[in-house]
Amino acid sequence: MPQLLGIEWIDIFSSVERKITYLGMVAHSIYTYPVGNMVLVAPLFWLFPFHWFFLILLYTAWVYYDRDTPSKGGYGLDFIRKWRVNRWNADYFPARVHKTADLDPEKNYILAYHPHGIISMGGWVNFASNGSGVMDMYPGITFNLCTLGLNFKIPIRREILLLFGCIDCSKESIEYVLCPKTNKGRAIVLVVGGAAESLDAHPGKHELTLLSRKGFIREALLTGAQLVPVYSFGENDVFEQAANPPGSRLRKWQDTLRKSMGMSLPIVKGRGYLQYSFGFLPLRRPINTVIGAPIHVEKMENPTKERIDELHEEYVKKLTELFEKYKGQFGVKKDVKLVLK
Repeated sequence: MPQLLGIEWIDIFSSVERKITYLGMVAHSIYTYPVGNMVLVAPLFWLFPFHWFFLILLYTAWVYYDRDTPSKGGYGLDFIRKWRVNRWNADYFPARVHKTADLDPEKNYILAYHPHGIISMGGWVNFASNGSGVMDMYPGITFNLCTLGLNFKIPIRREILLLFGCIDCSKESIEYVLCPKTNKGRAIVLVVGGAAESLDAHPGKHELTLLSRKGFIREALLTGAQLVPVYSFGENDVFEQAANPPGSRLRKWQDTLRKSMGMSLPIVKGRGYLQYSFGFLPLRRPINTVIGAPIHVEKMENPTKERIDELHEEYVKKLTELFEKYKGQFGVKKDVKLVLK
């Protein structure tokens, strides 16, 4: 790659295929990063400079009218999720889905996604969009990626997330989508580790915040949804995070922010739009998402602590087996173990 002033710049003579996948990643950054959303909206204000107040008023009225949608199943549009640019984005890493078992469209599912990574890039590419062809692999299944309700408070980004099938990760939202009386063939994708786990997202590491996370187990029992372990090899590799070992000053500050605001702030290094040396865009590193076989769950009106603990133990066992079975295939050394916290 060409270098100038100590910066590694993109190669303008690279192959057409490489350029196309780069454009896919750039498109993703525009319609999912908050700053990128401003790029989408700015032309409206340039075209209608004297109507900006009316546009804001109209949008505010829409958001109020549509305020319950994130917790009522959303309104994902398949033709948007199947845009060709989404496949280009998947090919950038490349990101791939590996199916190990069928999912019955007569049942509902909770896909527990691990690890969180910095921003769950594999979760978005593989489940919010059809970049890796997951919708074709599992006919009759509708996937909804769950995200923090705070993300639906950001103007324009709110609608983009909804169009890609994202929903609120609240208890009410999950139970609405997975209600067996009204819905079948629904699969929510829940990134179990959350903000806490993102602080452990370092390349080559496989540390999960899972032992104390049992809310998704309870929701599976309440709704009768089948539990599916999902592990993305390479999720932690697409960004490099500043060293923040437990007990360090940086980690203490990040933990304080997470506890007070419900979100973490990893200090990360990726790449830029025209160079590879620094920036906030993901690195070109492979993501391989393995979807395990569903764990059978019987619906319970009032799940007991004992039953929740029992199912949680079974889930941890199946996830660990999934990791051990496929780690060698995706570049993880034989002696590396899954660390659960």
